[in-house]
Amino acid sequence: MAVARLRELLPDHAKDLRLNLGSVTSQSQLSEQQLWGVVLASAIASRGRTTLVELEAEALEHLTPTAADAARTAAALMAMNNIYYRTLHLLEDDEYAKLRAGLRMNAIANPGVDKVDFELWSLAVSAVNGCGRCLTAHERELRGRGVAREVIQDAIRVASVVHAVAVTLEAVETTSGATPSPATG
Repeated sequence: MAVARLRELLPDHAKDLRLNLGSVTSQSQLSEQQLWGVVLASAIASRGRTTLVELEAEALEHLTPTAADAARTAAALMAMNNIYYRTLHLLEDDEYAKLRAGLRMNAIANPGVDKVDFELWSLAVSAVNGCGRCLTAHERELRGRGVAREVIQDAIRVASVVHAVAVTLEAVETTSGATPSPATG
């Protein structure tokens, strides 16, 4: 089980992350597809090699090939959109928002999975990437479709833990020069 392996790889100073990774992947209000799509999309957005390799393997045990592709699509599109729309916000010039984006994003309209699932995955990636405009848009879309705040919060919690695990393991790999070894304790 990849989650168990990641938990072992986390250093002692990240004990809370060990516990959080176990709890967010086992105790959630998200459906199994929603949860593992959030895990996969967040791992991609977090850019941590070890985290992505381990979590993708486990996510693929819980997702259909179509759902896995849709989670990857959410991560890819949000990688683009989060930069674009966050930049528009940071420029503080409303005239840019009036300009046509000219960015292809047809998959958002027809992601191949339930729209709520895709929106949750897009929200999670937007949380990792810190795009307030995208977070607001996806949260409003989800709330408009009747998704409870607690479900939305779960997706954000999963994304935050996956990202923290990726950052922590990347730091260990960078300072040690190798993939982390299981922690002792």
